[in-house]
Amino acid sequence: MNFNSLSSVILLTVFILATIAIWISGFKLTKAIDAITEHFNLGEAFGGMVFLAVVTNLPEIAITAVAAYHRDYDIAISNILGGIAIQTVVLVLIDVFGVGRSAPLTEKGHSKILIIEGAALIFILSLVIMASVFPNDLYFARSTPFEWIILAIWLGTIYLATKFMRKKISPLKKQQEINHTLKLPKTKFKGSINAAFFVLIIGAIITLFAGWSLEVTGEQLANRWGMSGILFGGTILALCTALPEISTGIASAKIRDYNMAVSDIFGGNAFLPVLFLMASLIGGDAILPNLKPSDIYLTVLGILLTGIYMIGMVLHSKKQILRMGVDSFIVVIVYLLGLWGLLKLV
Repeated sequence: MNFNSLSSVILLTVFILATIAIWISGFKLTKAIDAITEHFNLGEAFGGMVFLAVVTNLPEIAITAVAAYHRDYDIAISNILGGIAIQTVVLVLIDVFGVGRSAPLTEKGHSKILIIEGAALIFILSLVIMASVFPNDLYFARSTPFEWIILAIWLGTIYLATKFMRKKISPLKKQQEINHTLKLPKTKFKGSINAAFFVLIIGAIITLFAGWSLEVTGEQLANRWGMSGILFGGTILALCTALPEISTGIASAKIRDYNMAVSDIFGGNAFLPVLFLMASLIGGDAILPNLKPSDIYLTVLGILLTGIYMIGMVLHSKKQILRMGVDSFIVVIVYLLGLWGLLKLV
């Protein structure tokens, strides 16, 4: 289908419909994944890190694969790195609309696994910066060694999370989990485990195609508005593809799976740089050594925002500003200043 020939009104209509589809499927996905992780005793954080992280990043996977096939990397790169920053800001929305006045998000969700995921994300983003200064001829299997190291760190984090969750739980902890379950609202998934997997598959397909529709229509609208590819990928497109994280994150918080809500963001952000390896294998080009200053800028912004929330998880402050934790308030300020700097840079 040739989207260039469509009017702006039709493009905007498709954009809105895709947004609604992603939003609704996100809530359904959260309940299904919660049921799956509970059935197999995988833990909330692991469910967020693996299932939700990969499923909600299906739009980014599609965008990166298509861009790599056409060797048009600018939008895909800025979408990945800008997506990390903006998806971290999604925690602010979860804090305000998912948790609300009861307590800050990081006071509710601050498990050791989340700290591990946050540290792994900072390690991965640091490797992205290091790889950007290496020569293009440092090849290993159609890519650079850094992309394989990033994959290894992500897989290693999953292994650590799995090992941690499968440790024996004390009787007191089991009773606490039972009490926690009894307090959950009656909005959990209703159905068999097979039904949960069916919802997971259908929801993933809807998210994939709706995310692709958002990218195509959004890019056409941005071109008509005169936005650059880097600015579009790092802001508008990143926000569009973060819609699954927004819906699933708020849904996780609503059913009091706070660890899953945070892990969806941290785990998803750690997964996004893995897509650089996929892009290199598809396009046959070394991507990380060719990052632009604006890409490095977005990477550092992602590190700063992640670090702020990690500090919030350690301090466990109960203070709130405008229905959000102090860490979320600081993240909003830092992100807005970061956007101002990005506008000056591009």
